[in-house]
Amino acid sequence: MSFDYDVIIIGSGPAGFSCAMQSTKFDKKVLMVEADDNHLGGSWLNKGTVPSKALREAADLIQDFHTQFGDEKGRKPYERFKMEDLLSYKKSALESKNTKVKSDLIKNEVETARGWGEIVDEHTVQVKTSLNQSVTYTTENILIATGSSPTSPENFEIDHTNILDYNSILNITHIPRRLVIVGSGVITFEYATIFSSLGTTITILNESDQFLPFLDHEINEDVSKVLKKKGILIHPSVTVNEIKPNPLRTCIEVLYKTAAEDRLQVLETDQVLYVGEKSPNSENLFNKSLNIELDSTGYIVTDENYRTGIKNIYAAGDITGTPTSASTSFVQGRLAACSMFDIPAESPSGDVPYGIYSIPEISGIGLTEKQAEELGIDVTVGRAYYENLTYADINHRTDGMLKLVFRTDNLKLLGVHIFGDHATDLIHLGQSIMAQDGSIKYFIEHVLNYPTYSEAYRIAAFNGVNRVYKAGVKYKSILEK
Repeated sequence: MSFDYDVIIIGSGPAGFSCAMQSTKFDKKVLMVEADDNHLGGSWLNKGTVPSKALREAADLIQDFHTQFGDEKGRKPYERFKMEDLLSYKKSALESKNTKVKSDLIKNEVETARGWGEIVDEHTVQVKTSLNQSVTYTTENILIATGSSPTSPENFEIDHTNILDYNSILNITHIPRRLVIVGSGVITFEYATIFSSLGTTITILNESDQFLPFLDHEINEDVSKVLKKKGILIHPSVTVNEIKPNPLRTCIEVLYKTAAEDRLQVLETDQVLYVGEKSPNSENLFNKSLNIELDSTGYIVTDENYRTGIKNIYAAGDITGTPTSASTSFVQGRLAACSMFDIPAESPSGDVPYGIYSIPEISGIGLTEKQAEELGIDVTVGRAYYENLTYADINHRTDGMLKLVFRTDNLKLLGVHIFGDHATDLIHLGQSIMAQDGSIKYFIEHVLNYPTYSEAYRIAAFNGVNRVYKAGVKYKSILEK
């Protein structure tokens, strides 16, 4: 049977883009369907990863300048710098990346169709345009890469002026003096540290009783110290009852209760950022008679090759409910393409690193100290504090720590956890050693450039070996193994 395309991809985010690029390398004819009439790249390029990281970089530069040179008039960064300058920085980054993505698609002869894609049957996709016109395409394979969207709050409405979501926060006209963030998790933490670096007073109303509980306990303690130093307040187990303007005091009032104190409390702020959970973009996506299984929350269920219950229909990225990161989605989209066309490909082995683009950054991979102990593994840890790194001292970036978790008997590296500048880059050195079943001896026996942040690995390795030695295991015999 002849089809219009070898693969139709619904969604142009990282999973869809990666699948398209890989498929063209197999000389396949590809159509990418995108619902946004103006932009390709989905949330990755236009609402989430790239714009928020561009804003972060601008805020980081401003904080760096303010820390290094201060201000002779004692002004806060938000008094010296305009939001339009930060947005200009973000805009230039987005334009550059959008141009690059469009160029890659054209160069690789990927066709695009603008409109809402619906899977009619296992080989047919119907695209409805913004003008309410429908076009039908046939294909051998289909990839669903429609991603996810933020959920709406229950007790108040986002007006994108006083109450913002993670999209409208990227388009505000000024840097707020005060900002209340309602939410928990990584995005909350990232925006809290970004705006704190601009001088904004931050209060987090955390819906959970813990904050970033997946972090190694010592990294979490270090994070708490930095939050306290930055003046960022966190109220745990909060329920927001109402958000309303107070015209007499020219502010926004946030009315809330905590689990510890069942009385209504009020916070005054300039603006509110709501960071909710995410829900899958799976509604009205395919004919309900098709054997595409959804879990209880609406995410698409796939096998290890990202195939749904229909052998030629695949799903990858956030729509599958797996770790919601662009880096993971890029890999899944590529592997889905390989599976479609029976091209041998190995899935990533070992642990997957996470990265939090806060100021400073957080990253980790592998077992935490407590997880290793719960598994009954005899581990030792090695630590390197940023305040002891020459390069961090030069840059006045001395907050943070690098922590190694390794087996006591053979020094095999089991986990790396970093809080500090360039953590999301530094993690990959530890990842490489872990992927080779290596030990912390690598950092002792090899030359690492000085001064660099990577020097933290060498310091942490020596710190860990010294702990092993003091525990009664001969230092020499350990290094000779």
